[in-house]
Amino acid sequence: MSGMLKFMSDSRLLTLLSLLQTPREWPGGELAERLGVSRRTVRRDVERLRALGYPVVASMGADGGYRLVAGTAMPPLLLDDEEAVAITVGLSTAARHPVQGIEEASVRALAKLEQVLPARLRHRVGAIGAATVPMPVPGAPEVDPELLAALSMAVTGRERVRFAYRTNDGRTGGRLVDPHRLVAAGRRWYLLGHDHDRDDWRIFRIDRIADLLRTGARVTPREPPADAAAYVADRLYSSAPTYEAVVTLHGPATVVVRALGEILGEDGRTCRLRMHADTLDWLAFRLLSLGCEFEVHEPAGLAAHLRELAARLTRAAG
Repeated sequence: MSGMLKFMSDSRLLTLLSLLQTPREWPGGELAERLGVSRRTVRRDVERLRALGYPVVASMGADGGYRLVAGTAMPPLLLDDEEAVAITVGLSTAARHPVQGIEEASVRALAKLEQVLPARLRHRVGAIGAATVPMPVPGAPEVDPELLAALSMAVTGRERVRFAYRTNDGRTGGRLVDPHRLVAAGRRWYLLGHDHDRDDWRIFRIDRIADLLRTGARVTPREPPADAAAYVADRLYSSAPTYEAVVTLHGPATVVVRALGEILGEDGRTCRLRMHADTLDWLAFRLLSLGCEFEVHEPAGLAAHLRELAARLTRAAG
């Protein structure tokens, strides 16, 4: 039993530290609610963090507040200067070019690490960022990792934000939003949040956000979508034209990346596949990149597009 209690205590301590690494002051009552413990237990856990070397400062007041001092060492991680710079630059790169499965974690880690970087290391990281130019992913918009980090801190700290947003038709207007989650979908980043002016959940492309201001106001408690990624995917597909293709691939299903679509059937030599995309160009590209023969059953527009593409390639080959 004592081992289980220690595990629960250590797990709670890590959660507390994760919250305090968000650059804001946390009222004792709010921390107690987030951790599911009493305020007295929060005070005890704060003392344990201080004993480990984390500089947690407290403010006076009816509820009291706690925050982690920025620009100090990071025990017990014990990163030296070179390691801290390397990790920060690596996380910044990952934020610009999302990698499946680690995209949001990269942004959260970047936000926390930048919060505790000493000024001398922030200067080095900034110099590296200014001197390097990442090779862009074709068709992917450039995303500012500092903007992602700021939004991540607002999400974690449940802090309302205000920003200018450019819509599909090029118009720009102000938005007041309670941020909920950051979602990397395909080659883009999106913010899912509750738009106060429209009184509804909306998604915002991060590359269209400018002049971000963290207001300091707490978000209004409300029931968010159960699955942020599924919600964003549903809104994106409902607002964009979607093509469904059914094809037969001359190869076993084991050689097909199942993320391409739904396997409808196979006989060991061929497999039938249903796939979706928002453009015929993207469907054609995915099929051609498989490196095997295939037959298109539907839609007719995809078959016509492939014939046009084949004719163009034939002319280019002379």
